[in-house]
Parts: sequence; structure tokens; C-alpha cells
Amino acid sequence: MHEPRQASLHALIYASGGMLLFGMAMWLYLMGDYARILLPALLAPLMLVAALLRLGQEDTARLSAYLVLICGYLLIAVELPYHSELAPLWLGLPPVLTLVLLPLGPAMLLNATLIPIWLVLGDHLVSLDLTLAYLGLVIAAALAPWELLHQQALLQATDPVDAECQALRREPLQDRMQSECDRAELLGQTLAVLLIHLPQLEMAEEQFGTRARKALLAALCNAVEAHSRDHDLLGRENIADFWLVLPDTTENGALLVRQRIEQALHRMILLDTGQVQTRMRICHLRPQEPPEHFSRRLQANTQRLADA
Repeated sequence: MHEPRQASLHALIYASGGMLLFGMAMWLYLMGDYARILLPALLAPLMLVAALLRLGQEDTARLSAYLVLICGYLLIAVELPYHSELAPLWLGLPPVLTLVLLPLGPAMLLNATLIPIWLVLGDHLVSLDLTLAYLGLVIAAALAPWELLHQQALLQATDPVDAECQALRREPLQDRMQSECDRAELLGQTLAVLLIHLPQLEMAEEQFGTRARKALLAALCNAVEAHSRDHDLLGRENIADFWLVLPDTTENGALLVRQRIEQALHRMILLDTGQVQTRMRICHLRPQEPPEHFSRRLQANTQRLADA
């Protein structure tokens, strides 16, 4: 799920929780149970604040999760002694809520730490069977996020595309470079590589955060995709260094691609960093040049480009 849609969904859930707490406060008022009205009445606006924070930056999104977790803990701690017939339900909410809102490691640590607290709060309600069921739920509920993390790690290890942008990772890029060099030698074709350095990339993250960094990467990938051929290949050699592999491209053709990409990037004005700045250089595969030597020459030119 894309991050904006995910943030909106979480905010909607948090806001719904706030409305449920408000409805609970109104129900307690109508039932005349005035001693229990204060907590849900106070937690309802906190949940709405958490919903607004979830729509903000990454730091405020994390803060919203902590705020929702605190609200849930307080409500469960206060309501648990009043519901002897629903003790399994109330005791099952903390571990599930923690695993939903926090990463797996901190969630498991927090669940293990809070086990005595929940059992003490429900001292006159909890039996041995219920205690074992609670421990089983803590373990079983962790299996879903653990499997999700495992699948994500497997996908990241096998996915040739970079995690931050639509460019190949370094290892697949090197493999494709080897193949393109062999292909160019076999067919007697030319091979050009456009080296691209983004000098603003590290500064953007330090000063403006991850979103500015991703915006720069997206601007580069979009410009390259719009002004290169379908079989041209963009790969990320380093944090701020990219190689655009141009098979069967003459010197004039490579210069034309470079000019178009430069013009497209210079026309892009980003909110945080302003005009996109780049440094570019073209390298050509020499006749009878081994792929390993060409790769070392590309890396040396890339380093000089970054140090310029």
C-alpha cells in the first residue's frame, strides 16, 4: 500500500476510535454511570489528535501510534476490573494492539514486560487457563508480522529494483553491464554509459528529511524514463550516483540523451531543494576493452564526478 493511502487509512481508523470513545462516554452518561465518564471523554479528543498527527511527517506518525497505544492501555486498565464476563476479550486487546501499532521487536518486548501488570489488574478474574491463553495469544499474534517481515526481506533480497527509486540496484546493474559489454562486442555495436551525480541528495535528507530525498530520486527517474528508450537501463551505482546504460548508441546519440535529461531536470523545481542540480559525463566502451576494465573506468569517472 502506498504511504499516503496507508496514512489516510490509519488516520481514519484512529478517528473512528475517537468517535467510539465519545459514544462510550455518551452511553455511560445516559446509563448514569458518571464515575466512568471522565476517561473516555478525555481519550476521545486524544484519538482525534492522533489521527491528525498520522497525516503529518514520519516522526509525527510514530508519535500518533504511541498516543493511540497509551489511550488503549489506559482504557483497558480502567475497564478490565468492571467486566468479569469479558475478561478474555479485554486481556486479549493489549498484545494485539501493541503488535498492530509497533514494530515486531519493540512490540514483543513491551508485551512480555506488561504481562505481570495485566494479570495483576485482572487478579480476581484471571484463571490458569486464561493466563495460558493470554501467553499463547502473545506468541500467536506475533507470527503474522514476523511472516510479513520475512516476506519483505525475501522480496528485497531478490528484487533487482532499488528500494528508494525505480532504478536497478548495484549488483543487478553490474550483471547487466557485463551482459551489455558482451553483447556489444559480439554484435560489433557501440555502448555508451551516461554517469549522473545528484549533489543535492545527501543535503536534502539532512536538511529537509526523507521526503525531499525521495522527491529528488523520483525527479531523476521520471526525467530519464521520459527521455530515454525502452531498452536503455538506469541503475544506481552509489547513494547519489547513477549509470544510464545506452546500448547501440553513438557519441552524438548519447550527447542528445544527456542534453534532454539535463534540460528536463533543470525545468523541475522542487519545493524544498529548488532546481534539480546534476553532474553528468558520458563514457564509451572502447574496441576490444574487457568488461572489467570498462567497469573500473566507469567507477573512477563516477568518483571524479562526485568529487568535482
